Amino acid sequence: MINLSLRELQVFIELAETLNFRRAAARVHLSQSAVSGVIGRLEETLRARLFARNTRSVQLTDAGQALLAHARILRAQAEAAASAVRDVVELREGRVRIAALPSLAATVVPPVFARFMAAHPGVQLGVVDSLSGASFDLVRAGQVDFALTAENPAYADLAYETLASDPLVLLLPADHALAARRGPLRWAEVAALPHISMPAPTSVRQYAEAALLSLGQRFAPRFEVEHLATINAMVAAGLGVSVLPALAAQVALGGPVVQRRLTAPDVQRPIGQVMRQERSLSTAASAVAEALRAELLRQLGQAAAGPRAPKPKRAPQAPRA
Repeated sequence: MINLSLRELQVFIELAETLNFRRAAARVHLSQSAVSGVIGRLEETLRARLFARNTRSVQLTDAGQALLAHARILRAQAEAAASAVRDVVELREGRVRIAALPSLAATVVPPVFARFMAAHPGVQLGVVDSLSGASFDLVRAGQVDFALTAENPAYADLAYETLASDPLVLLLPADHALAARRGPLRWAEVAALPHISMPAPTSVRQYAEAALLSLGQRFAPRFEVEHLATINAMVAAGLGVSVLPALAAQVALGGPVVQRRLTAPDVQRPIGQVMRQERSLSTAASAVAEALRAELLRQLGQAAAGPRAPKPKRAPQAPRA
């Protein structure tokens, strides 16, 4: 098997272009004897004279001419490969595809993607908004680089790293008696209220059921719907209250609806990054993951603080005389 290194081909190309051992040696930063040794090894490997040389001149043989054409192609291909790697490493090219819970896809992902695309326009980004189980399946199938989702012990074959905790809050109509309370509400105070909940397979439903079970009560919602906009509309219409993670509540919140933190017990939904155990993230995917982590923590800090009260309007002043 013929084994030619790129370094040997580079030495050969320089000598073929200069036809001078001294100048070729200077170009490749070797001694003349080292260049002579490289050429000798190439000729021995290929079993052909590449140069006709005497004390006064150096000339390419027919075999040398044949090798030169292919050596230049191999050098160009190697340089193109190295350039492609640098483009990926330096975020000039690449592709990142993630999965995220709908609440995260609507809150955390958009600002991160906007900033990242402005800074690295050559990197293609994609997102699949999906529930927890589907997100894990996408990671397992290799259809996404990683997922931002709630923890799921059923997928022990995947690597899960907790990034933050999303506290549960209660959405209730603005004219509800409990809406007058500014502080957190206890689960025992809201257990008997009519609830509007997501279906049983969702992580939101599971955490609500666990919280009430710890109080010895069974969670029996009046309505089950899948979309956050529907939940908000039904709460605004006075059909009930709804337990949601804080980030999901930010998406749903609108109109005559307020939110209050739920405590006793203080249940929080863990949010983490899921990826396949045997794979490492690309440079671009790692950069996106780090930016999403920072944005998630920032938004959860704001969510924990609760929505800001509107600034009071200043009373108009009487015109001066």
